[in-house]
Amino acid sequence: MRYEDFWFKEPVESPDYKENSDFIIEQIESIIKDAIDSERNKIFINTNLRLGLPMENINKIAGPFVEAWAFEVFYDEFKKTHSEYDLVNVETMTRLHMADVVLQFRKRSTVVTANVDVKATSEDIATSGKSPNITSYARIRTAYVEDPDFIFVILSLKHKVYSDRNDDTGLMDGVMEVVDFNAYDLKYISATDISYNPALGSGQIQIKDIHYVTKVDRTVWEFCQLLDAKYLRSRDKTIATWEREARKYGWIKDD
Repeated sequence: MRYEDFWFKEPVESPDYKENSDFIIEQIESIIKDAIDSERNKIFINTNLRLGLPMENINKIAGPFVEAWAFEVFYDEFKKTHSEYDLVNVETMTRLHMADVVLQFRKRSTVVTANVDVKATSEDIATSGKSPNITSYARIRTAYVEDPDFIFVILSLKHKVYSDRNDDTGLMDGVMEVVDFNAYDLKYISATDISYNPALGSGQIQIKDIHYVTKVDRTVWEFCQLLDAKYLRSRDKTIATWEREARKYGWIKDD
């Protein structure tokens, strides 16, 4: 059986999806930019290590710190009596959730939701976080079928780390500073920038180089087909293995 022969559940997004996505990206980037511009972009890590943090391995622990910083930046904005960016809800997600944080913004008379995956990359280590795993193929493919208006944002935060000697203790205090950012709606990332890693379950969707991403306009159904094509081009995947995933997660209609 060929891929084209299946009876697909074809998701159709709302006419204002692109407008909502652009609005969300603008709000997220504005909040992060404001935090950096106002010098609220430093994470202080106090240790009893006299030589300071192990800089050669700092990228291995940076992710959780940067994710926690991003949540606090969004939460601080949410707590304001009148959020300049119309942020009306912030919720941190459990470890196994696709998103690290879910944000809701008021847009005129409606509320729009962003599922945000925070990725940390190092300014000092060229390859650190360059090609991150985003989420599992089956999970994101299913999310778009269940909710064609699902907005999944990748927030890339670039950081640098350095140490300052504390004159009072004589120890080295670590400083992790967020210095740059980009936010992308996964649905609009170009095909050449997305790759598929067959490892782990149904496989992982990856960004080839998170620092250089091209955006293209496409429908949610076009994006689902793109994900399927990436899966089927993998060496150990076949139309039979794809059909098992499709029936398991409800991407196709029963014959």
